[in-house]
Amino acid sequence: MAEYGDPERGSSMDSTESRWVFQEDEDDASEIDEFETDLRHHHSVLDSEDEDNGEQRLVRTGPRIDSFDVEALEVPGVQRNEFEDVNMGKRIILAFQTLGVVFGDVGTSPLYTFSVMFRKAPINDNEDIIGALSLVLYTLILIPLVKYVLVVLWANDDGEGGTFALYSLICRNAKVSLLPNQLPSDARISGFRLKVPSPELERSLKFKERLESSVTLKKILLLLVLAGTSMVIANGVVTPAMSVLSSVNGLRVGVDAIEQDEVVMISVTCLVILFSVQKYGTSKMGLAVGPALFIWFCSLAGIGIYNLVTYDTSVLRAFNPIHIYYFFARNSTKAWYSLGGCILCATGSEAMFADLCYFSVRSVQLTFVFLVLPCLLLGYLGQAAYLMENHADAGQAFFSSVPRGAFWPTFVIALVAALIASRAMTTATFSCIKQSTALGCFPRLKIVHTSRKFMGQIYIPVINWFLLVVSLVFVCSISNIDEIGNAYGIAELGVMMMTTILVTLVMVLIWQTHIIIVLSFVVVFLGLELAFFSSVLCSIPDGSWIILVLSIINFFIMFVWNYGSKLKYETEVKQKLSMDLMRELGSNLGTIRAPGIGLLYNELVKGIPGIFGHFLTTLPAIHSMIIFVSIKYVPVSMVPQSERFLFRRVCQKSYHIFRCIARYGYKDVRKENHQTFEQLLMESLEKFIRREAQERSLESDGDDDSDSEDDYSASRVLIAPNGSVYSLGVPLLAEFNDTNIPTFEASTSEEVASASSNNPPVLDAEQSLERELSFIRKAKESGVVYLVGHGDIRARKDSWFLKKLVINYFYAFLRKNCRRGIANLSVPHSHLMQVGMTYMV
Repeated sequence: MAEYGDPERGSSMDSTESRWVFQEDEDDASEIDEFETDLRHHHSVLDSEDEDNGEQRLVRTGPRIDSFDVEALEVPGVQRNEFEDVNMGKRIILAFQTLGVVFGDVGTSPLYTFSVMFRKAPINDNEDIIGALSLVLYTLILIPLVKYVLVVLWANDDGEGGTFALYSLICRNAKVSLLPNQLPSDARISGFRLKVPSPELERSLKFKERLESSVTLKKILLLLVLAGTSMVIANGVVTPAMSVLSSVNGLRVGVDAIEQDEVVMISVTCLVILFSVQKYGTSKMGLAVGPALFIWFCSLAGIGIYNLVTYDTSVLRAFNPIHIYYFFARNSTKAWYSLGGCILCATGSEAMFADLCYFSVRSVQLTFVFLVLPCLLLGYLGQAAYLMENHADAGQAFFSSVPRGAFWPTFVIALVAALIASRAMTTATFSCIKQSTALGCFPRLKIVHTSRKFMGQIYIPVINWFLLVVSLVFVCSISNIDEIGNAYGIAELGVMMMTTILVTLVMVLIWQTHIIIVLSFVVVFLGLELAFFSSVLCSIPDGSWIILVLSIINFFIMFVWNYGSKLKYETEVKQKLSMDLMRELGSNLGTIRAPGIGLLYNELVKGIPGIFGHFLTTLPAIHSMIIFVSIKYVPVSMVPQSERFLFRRVCQKSYHIFRCIARYGYKDVRKENHQTFEQLLMESLEKFIRREAQERSLESDGDDDSDSEDDYSASRVLIAPNGSVYSLGVPLLAEFNDTNIPTFEASTSEEVASASSNNPPVLDAEQSLERELSFIRKAKESGVVYLVGHGDIRARKDSWFLKKLVINYFYAFLRKNCRRGIANLSVPHSHLMQVGMTYMV
């Protein structure tokens, strides 16, 4: 499996070496000039004659220091550096801690796997036990070990796992997102890591072009991701129900008089306690549950060894896969039904991947290979050895196989392990929903960060209580372990199949794996999962249909939100104001410019938002400085603070209008208050203005040279403090070269005239810079007001009934009840001004 090594470690360029990046030739040239805050190397600038070329090229950029590594020293919780340069002792401690977070779900599978299997395919003789055991052993080896631990874990997105992390990884390497807000400047975030040219890369580019050119393929990819995420949420419901109910069911072995209703009530109590302590976070609970899971795995291994020695060691023959064939040959249809129970031994594999953000890949691999897998194998071998002489106890295989003297300690440990398993899946659900929210596929909800040290540890109150309510309904309405097991299998297999498809795309598009290996991966694992899925689908009428209904509801919510958000963004792009109108209004914008700074929030990353015109016609005055702020989530896990803001100037200098794009990764924590945000934004704006002035000064020096202008412009470079080499051949703001008499402090037309008459035609560059910086500081001292435009959408009267229903009712309901984006900054009402606007779509 050497081909499945860490793709980023093996192929990403060192931060101080030259890098190869993709260069788009269609209409990206103007976009690069619009939003570039850094000066650029001349090899990465698009020539004007190539704009209509429509081809994609690989170009080499100059040396660049990766600021991600530098910024990580200042921002606590950046996962990439938390696990680097640790010694073996710390790595072992970290591996031990993963037990409490990652492996709870897969570790509790021995509680119910054999019980569900043998209810579907009753034991006729000992060979059936050997065959079923062989099926379980190889399912454990193939799916959790080979697929997830050796392959899927390496497909993480900068340490982040899960369905949407895979989608983000694909979006970063191909333009497959349906929301048209991608910018070429996003690719210059240090989190973007692209490979050097190679024959494999050229082949993957063909696949990339096919994927980018087909809207149908983009939609299919998005639907697969939404389906996988809906199954993850459904998993967050069924995992607590299955784990807790199966562990409490052990009371029926130890206490003969207990009834099923009493088991259900105890399970309900445990679930309420479980979800009530969820808010305390992973870091606070992980130290407590880690030792408990370690004791649980040791108990599994110890009971398994005891049963092997006491009953029958011949079950070791199950390592010969021929017994799987004999099992199906003897039982045929019943054996096929038992696949729905067999897959339960691999439940928790997806949670292991989704919870990866809390730990490193190596720590998860070490723990699984050297502790979790051996204990699980011994546990299943021990149960099979016990059943060889006790066929009648197959319905409660685990608790019946526990020695009488160790029953109650084992029961307590099993109950604690079940609660931990439930918590692990709930944590994975939180992580997945946060990722989908950041990528525009789930309504915004309140997210509580439970750890100051680790940014990935979160708690979503609404989702937590929703999962509790549905889990309680599930347990009370379906108390049969078999039916819950079928529902569990449907939810788990749905996520597994989506992961297989997305990892296949990663192998082709990003890893450039050999086609034979890719086909083998798809045929083996997707074929295996489809076989399991066909088995559990036959049990839908028994009660597992509830989990499908829940998944469909989750899918519908995400689809409606994504569809409405896309329509809203496209409409705002069409309604944006033209530059001709801004020129006609003049620097006063047709109104009075009052001292202060107005931060106008909108979702557009290009152009002047139409809602700005609504502000001009509604308000009696507008601020002397306007900054269009767009908070944008890019397909990386984290954006360094130094790369957070992109600036450009809108209109001429006398207008004092800027655009700012605040970029966040889906793992970034937006916990800064409005004062901190304003401070960071203003510091970045001053840096932008200084860089602009520096480049203009150097360009003006170059204009005085006489001969070979082209040759000189190609050789003019600037060495930045971080060692980057930038070309000065093309200015940042080429469209403003004709503005030779800028006026910095104009807020009325009279002041403009006065300034132009009193000052010389060409201001000194340093004096111009200081004037503008002084104007910015004075505006900041006058106060900052947040201008928030709420753009709602309504379907046109001539639209189809289905579109009206989705937009006017479902999407409107979600948008009304979701969390506003400005809420994260805790802006006081005295600094907030809101205007509503409705678009017809």
